[in-house]
Amino acid sequence: MNNSTHKTGFFAAMLTVMRKEWLDFFRDRRTFYLSLLVAPLLYPLIFLGIGKLTQMRAETQLEKTLSVPVVGMERAPNLVKFLASYGIEAKPAPADIEARVRAQQEDLALAIDADFAKDWHAGKPAKIDIITDTTRRNGDVKVARVGKVLEGYGNGVGAMRLLIRGINPGIATPLHVGTRDMATPEAKNSQFMSILLPMILTIFAFIGGAHLAMDTTAGERERQSLEPLLATPASRAALVGGKMLAAALLGLASMLLILVSFKLSATLASGMAKQMDVSFLAMGKLLLTLVPLVLIGTALITALAAGAKSMKEAQSHIMWLMMLPMLPAYGLMAYPLKDTALWQYAVPFLSQNQLIQKITRGETASIEQWGVYLASSLALAAALWALAVWRYRQEKLAISA
Repeated sequence: MNNSTHKTGFFAAMLTVMRKEWLDFFRDRRTFYLSLLVAPLLYPLIFLGIGKLTQMRAETQLEKTLSVPVVGMERAPNLVKFLASYGIEAKPAPADIEARVRAQQEDLALAIDADFAKDWHAGKPAKIDIITDTTRRNGDVKVARVGKVLEGYGNGVGAMRLLIRGINPGIATPLHVGTRDMATPEAKNSQFMSILLPMILTIFAFIGGAHLAMDTTAGERERQSLEPLLATPASRAALVGGKMLAAALLGLASMLLILVSFKLSATLASGMAKQMDVSFLAMGKLLLTLVPLVLIGTALITALAAGAKSMKEAQSHIMWLMMLPMLPAYGLMAYPLKDTALWQYAVPFLSQNQLIQKITRGETASIEQWGVYLASSLALAAALWALAVWRYRQEKLAISA
């Protein structure tokens, strides 16, 4: 009976602290709405903006007429006409074309070798160079487009030469290699967001309740309102739990609005983004994936803020905290991993990254993967909560800076 009464008192104290922190935070309406609404309002701009920029780049570099400087264009008139038929117009290149490409004044140029006509008529490989700077990504689509057209021209002429000699062109192609793409339509259409989307969602989930978590500890300590609260009969664990619950609810509310924003953005988007899996089931899975991260972020920030002497010192942690969710994305770009190994679902941020990719690709995570993820994430959140409780039990916490 005493144990039951103790538990009831603990939860009652925790809920009382939570309500108190929410009321205090809500009184500052501007800060409240900024903390709650900035991320959901910012997300559509990022999502729709990237989709629009991607569409504009495709229309500009793939569909519109491309003007390319050509050195020695008079040496290959038929090639120039062939390029024009594919929307690539050749124009005389200036003498300093290499310097212009290096200075990014031109994305690419073609240089037809001086012996092009001689080698061509002799049946030898005629040389043509694509002048570009491979370290610049702004011209990669144009380079690929021109290279593909030149390859098609070379293959076509080669086949005609064999036919003239009475040889079947198929002899020069002993293998016909095909590709059976097993990717789902959702996976194909969400590919361009496979890195950015998990990064955005994990960052917003991780630090969604950061301001309230810092304000309820470092902020109250700076305002000298924390010591009276610590003098109440409520246990330190209940105090920390109430403060963390208030910050977690703010992060969760912001996360729900972000997911609604994500669903609306994907519905309004054009092109590939519109085909992503944004069903209510997918949104529920994303929420289940991000809730443990909200708890982890809230507990970690509360523990850090408990050791800060001022709000400014607590806010100094935000920069490196924002970097943590980015690490898996950068790591996977350099060294992609298969998402079948169970150990990945026990690694913070990497596990969320893999699950978000699975969900938006229309794939299903196994029961074992979900089990490992939820167990490890909740265990980490509990450990960080215990760390925050330990920091609150230190006598120096109540001492004002």
